[in-house]
Amino acid sequence: MTCEVFAGAGFQLDSPPLLSRSTVDRREELRESLDGGAKLWHTGKVVLVDAKGRTQIGEDSRLIVQPAIDFGDRPSPNAVLLGVEDDVSYWALRTDHDGAQECWRDLRSGGALLNDTDAGLLTTAVGLLGWHDNARYCAVCGAATTRVRVGWARRCSGCDREEYPRTDPAVICLVSDGEDHVLLARQPIWPQYRFSVLAGFVEVGESLEACVAREIQEEVGVEVSGTRYLGSQPWPFPRSLMLGFAAIADRNAPLAPADGEIEEARWVHRDTILAALDAEGEPVDGLRLPPGVSIAYRMIKGWATSKP
Repeated sequence: MTCEVFAGAGFQLDSPPLLSRSTVDRREELRESLDGGAKLWHTGKVVLVDAKGRTQIGEDSRLIVQPAIDFGDRPSPNAVLLGVEDDVSYWALRTDHDGAQECWRDLRSGGALLNDTDAGLLTTAVGLLGWHDNARYCAVCGAATTRVRVGWARRCSGCDREEYPRTDPAVICLVSDGEDHVLLARQPIWPQYRFSVLAGFVEVGESLEACVAREIQEEVGVEVSGTRYLGSQPWPFPRSLMLGFAAIADRNAPLAPADGEIEEARWVHRDTILAALDAEGEPVDGLRLPPGVSIAYRMIKGWATSKP
């Protein structure tokens, strides 16, 4: 794989990915004991998240948080410490409330509305609580695990092993021809007309660059070169970290969409992408772009608005 720079490949993300924004201090030193977090509990705030990753967002596009002391005089054993800002601690708790009301929204529908602080809080809360839901038993001996380090680890009741939150790395790559066309594809399960850039999970023993080359070859049957890094975004659905890349491919090479995985792949001209951006979610020429909260949108917009 080469790393040379091609004409038209020098674009950047148009702005930081929306779910990469964060302002709170995670305060790792407070995770060592529940007493450390308890020092800030009485002035703390709690973000409630339901089983579908939804929370309350107010009309002012701010998270609706609850005083921590409403949940007891000390941190709840089920609470996770998200961070501290201006001497206020922020925590997350799972709620069994059915957040079906209009003001309860998930990251996909509400993440773009939030400011930097709230986006970081909710992204961390959704990912961390989701990990706890699926890490209740030890992967080594099968015994039950309990939360420790104010929600940033679990300890096995059988072998005393500590386990930490998992993040699954995935590459996402914008492939262009180095000029005015970008390669987009759609999966069969996506909403009608939805197209995006190509992505896939990193395999064991594989570098990020090798994963880019393999995934593009497997999904659409073309070889890429000039691979370079753009940026990253947490994607807690349930625990991915999207690592964004750009690469170049030959537009004349035949496309071979992976059967059952890629329903359609096609080269799209820059003018069509610009029109789709202006359409704000409405299809243009049978194409609808990914939502603005995704790093895919930031990559596509960054490419489309750069000079070829």
